[in-house]
Amino acid sequence: MDADSKLVLVTGATGHLGPAVVEAFLQTGAVVAAVGRQTPPPRERVIPMAADLTVPEDAARVAAQAAAAGPIDVLVHALGGFASGGAVDETSDAIWRGMMDLNLNAAFYVLRAVLPHMKARGRGRIIAVGSRSGAAPAGGLAAYSVSKAGLHALIECVAAEVEGTGITANAVLPSFIDAAKGVSPDSIARLIVWLAGPEAADVNGALIPIYGRA
Repeated sequence: MDADSKLVLVTGATGHLGPAVVEAFLQTGAVVAAVGRQTPPPRERVIPMAADLTVPEDAARVAAQAAAAGPIDVLVHALGGFASGGAVDETSDAIWRGMMDLNLNAAFYVLRAVLPHMKARGRGRIIAVGSRSGAAPAGGLAAYSVSKAGLHALIECVAAEVEGTGITANAVLPSFIDAAKGVSPDSIARLIVWLAGPEAADVNGALIPIYGRA
């Protein structure tokens, strides 16, 4: 990635994958606006921010603060998680709504807040972290699978809307994020950095599996 003077906004920066993504972009020379539910630790070239991105106002605030630090060149939406499994008839309202908020609604709020900044400049890279379960749903994972499938569709919608504008939107679809059993955070981070770079300028609307050994 040619990251000279680039500002990368990373959500989910304190999660399982986020720290590897932050580190990978720092190694390219980028400045990283790192967003977590708790404030990420301060580091050189890291702008730490705390936010609950399931709240629309927090998403708007984060986008505005990042844009004030410099134009947002790259958005990596790594926020997400798995709360509980269970058959459809065993899934509570709280679990269903929680998964939609965490894995789908937060992405919508962030994209809605960041896209105007990218459109104004006519450039930008958007990479979301989806899931194998969203591409190949299985029984007992309805809330999680549907929320991730919705995220995939959201990215495809954005990709269609920004086609030809200098902006791209793609998603990576890991299985288990675990170096021993699935795919390592570092491997996912390297793919994300590539998607953010000039070599991937023609890649738009892609849902890229990265399943490792799972």
